[in-house]
Amino acid sequence: MSVQFGRWNFDGNGPDLEHVEQARTALAPFAPDSMSSFAETGVSILYGAFHTTKEAPHEKQPCILRSGSVMTWDGRLDNRDELVPQLSGRSSNDTSDASVAGAAYERWGTDCFAKLIGDWALSVWDPIARSLILAKDPIGTRHLYYSAERDQITWSTIIDLLVPFARLVKFEEEYIAGWLTFFPAAHLTPYVGIYSVPPSCFVCLRQQTRTTNKYWDFEPRKTIRYRYDNEYEEHFRTVFGASVRRRLRSDAPVVAELSGGMDSSSIVCVADRLVAEGLAETLRLDTISYYDDNEPNWNERPYFSKVEEKRGRRGSHIDVSSQQTFAVDLACEQFAATPGSLIQPSKSARLFAACLRSHGYRVLLSGIGGDEVLGGVATPTPELADLMATASVLALAQRAMAWALAARRPFVHLLLEAVKTFLPPRLVGLPIHKRPPVWLVRGFVERNRAALQGYPNRVRLFGPRPSFQNNLSTFDMLRRQLACSSLPSDPPYETRYPYLDRELLEFLYSLPPQQIVRPTQRRSLMRRSLRDIVPPEILNRSRKGYVSRGPVLSLSSQWSHLLGMTEEMACEKYGVANKQSFRAALQNAKNGNEPSVVPLIRMVAVESWMRNLVAWGLLEPPCVKPSSGSNFSSPALAHFSAENKS
Repeated sequence: MSVQFGRWNFDGNGPDLEHVEQARTALAPFAPDSMSSFAETGVSILYGAFHTTKEAPHEKQPCILRSGSVMTWDGRLDNRDELVPQLSGRSSNDTSDASVAGAAYERWGTDCFAKLIGDWALSVWDPIARSLILAKDPIGTRHLYYSAERDQITWSTIIDLLVPFARLVKFEEEYIAGWLTFFPAAHLTPYVGIYSVPPSCFVCLRQQTRTTNKYWDFEPRKTIRYRYDNEYEEHFRTVFGASVRRRLRSDAPVVAELSGGMDSSSIVCVADRLVAEGLAETLRLDTISYYDDNEPNWNERPYFSKVEEKRGRRGSHIDVSSQQTFAVDLACEQFAATPGSLIQPSKSARLFAACLRSHGYRVLLSGIGGDEVLGGVATPTPELADLMATASVLALAQRAMAWALAARRPFVHLLLEAVKTFLPPRLVGLPIHKRPPVWLVRGFVERNRAALQGYPNRVRLFGPRPSFQNNLSTFDMLRRQLACSSLPSDPPYETRYPYLDRELLEFLYSLPPQQIVRPTQRRSLMRRSLRDIVPPEILNRSRKGYVSRGPVLSLSSQWSHLLGMTEEMACEKYGVANKQSFRAALQNAKNGNEPSVVPLIRMVAVESWMRNLVAWGLLEPPCVKPSSGSNFSSPALAHFSAENKS
């Protein structure tokens, strides 16, 4: 994942050289291969290279296009071989993805974005039209932030470079609400006035205007219907294999996370087959796995060992027993741009980083998304809702009865659950897991209810299939999750997600729900399709258990610090949380009585982040004067570049 930065001053004066040098310093850890720049009247652009393919070293960025526009490209173009013939050119070893994307933009303008399949983010500065285009792929795996002020526009892969140290900032309440629960909308950042380019969109910025345009979306009318199951299975193997193959494109060995679950195991097994058949563009695929032999509810060793036996190679193993699963630095002196940046790396995360560093891995394959898009939860609701929308009464009765018998639940209850999806949330009530944490201030909850509930959407009876609407809602949650991810720099590496391939998702979203999941089998299509590829112990495994003791033990080990934090909370002073209620929730979690500790952990991170902003003089001090010895005393603001260099 390469990085970029740019500033456009409307008055024509060049950006402050000191600020550009600060940007160069901040980008350097993410760009070990090279740093290049472009400058003209009023505009300065930096590009930091991180090469992951054999063509990448031939890139010359920022790219000066024939029209005079300047493009900066961060990404991997999966359909480059299809695009090159359309652009009247021929592919060669030195035809970089950036060159292909630039030629596509020259020919089709912003219409080219829908044609670029892969993981990418780009910027195009047009000196003639005096405009800036910022765009991201439909999945949103790459970061690209921007701020538009009265006299300038700044954009960057790194949000730190957009925080104005010269004046006070206001935190974005909706972002905080979403971060505490189901992740904020993908266009938001923690700061008012700083935005993230939304997935599947391009933002056009001019001196007086800013417009956001969606250039691509899933086609709701697209359906795939075969006569036999084996036709669906063959089609799935084809598109999933293509997705994995695309993400194996690397000039160095690739490493894959291998747990004992179906998602990561399927990626590794399919990748091994592609490598054996000579269809993968990588030297080697290695694996990295976590285990805890002392955890009664979760231990993956017996399962990932089955995959290692099948491939005849042992991967790297990391013991995660007897360690804190999280730790938040309550007294961090370095600037923290986001709440997540204050969560300290656990021992396993440090071992993971050491493994990547020692082997020189630059590409990591992740199984994120598999559970959500391939029926990880065996629910009949989407299928029954589809039948209700089409008034298929007989089929509805038959399918509801089949599900009722398999789940041993009343027939009527399943029908009612399907009916509820068409009703407004206020009529059906909220499930417990979507209710706002009790320790949040009522006014904060009222102002940010949608974000706290995960942006719920009522399923429309007349419109796209209910199952399709449900798929889009789940997909939006995944994009919000990716938008909150941190960009690694020690060491830098690029994460690729085979289950979040655009063409794979298009295929899955066009299928009838009963192909994805069935009454007696969750992940029906995946299990059937990969039965000769993935070990049966993995395919036949019941739903994975998850670590439950780790977070509670971490709370206990940091109890004195957390208790001291609740004596005087910035979040209370800024109208987010009630400290007494939050302390009670922490005590319940420590005693094992809290159903989920994730919101508590995130609240601790938000509290630490707010204190960090106050310490750096970026937020107005709390209206109540801090007591002696409080964490709110603000030291003198250190210079940003000096902080980075230290």
